[in-house]
Amino acid sequence: MANLTKLSRFLSLMLRHRADDFGLTLDSEGFTDIDAVWAQVEKRFGKGFTQADLDTLLTENEAGKQRFEQRGEQIRALYGHSKVTEIEYEPAEPPEFLYHGTVDKALSAIRKQGLTGQKRQYVHLSTNTERATDVAGRRGEPILLRIKAKIAHDAGIVFYHPEPKHYLVKTLAPEYIEFPEPEDEG
Repeated sequence: MANLTKLSRFLSLMLRHRADDFGLTLDSEGFTDIDAVWAQVEKRFGKGFTQADLDTLLTENEAGKQRFEQRGEQIRALYGHSKVTEIEYEPAEPPEFLYHGTVDKALSAIRKQGLTGQKRQYVHLSTNTERATDVAGRRGEPILLRIKAKIAHDAGIVFYHPEPKHYLVKTLAPEYIEFPEPEDEG
């Protein structure tokens, strides 16, 4: 079985950060020709990957996170672009609660400003606590925030749902975030 992590990382490199280096042109939404992308995969890995491997990544990766999207003969990375100005998604109604994992050093700013995209286009929110905890755990001891998504949506905050286990939002004010009690932090 092929190492799909290696393929996913290569696709991310091309579709998020270095399309020009591979002779790819991304449109304003980050899409490019899937045949041109596949030609670069074959150039790098030969026959090490199959179309079925790509189809698997277009569904979700081993961690259950969908990273890529295909529309017709076009493909794009769903998020994380460094060169695309703004990726647009269809608004979606969220469930009652979503989750965001963070770490202690960010908590004070979140209490004051809420959640912001920082250097990203969107704030990523998880549909389950396990995923939010895993994401935060990459940066230190995770702290879980519960997001009052339905209340925020009803108040006019726009949510997007590009893949099954995540929602996105531009910003989220502190009043829509349930914080842990101070003694529970860190």
